[in-house]
Amino acid sequence: MPLYIMLSTLTDEGRKTIKKHPERIEEVNREIEGMGAKVLAQYALLGHYDFISILDAPNNEVITKVSIELGSRGTVHIMTLPAMPVDEFISKMAKI
Repeated sequence: MPLYIMLSTLTDEGRKTIKKHPERIEEVNREIEGMGAKVLAQYALLGHYDFISILDAPNNEVITKVSIELGSRGTVHIMTLPAMPVDEFISKMAKI
């Protein structure tokens, strides 16, 4: 399945929620799986973004649903990027 990088920045409301209920992060990951994607890895960050998540999803439609659903809650701003393993990229470049 295609890989996606999701960069997340919490809003003020999102920071309040995480401060009171840090386990909410795991609950959201389960919700993501319920929408058809899978969280392969996730890291908390210091800097412009608060989290980076590596997701596996069957197609752009599923990852779009995830991004829209999470973003519409008002607790997080999301940038989602398609990703390709470097060996796959090299293989595709060799065919051009």
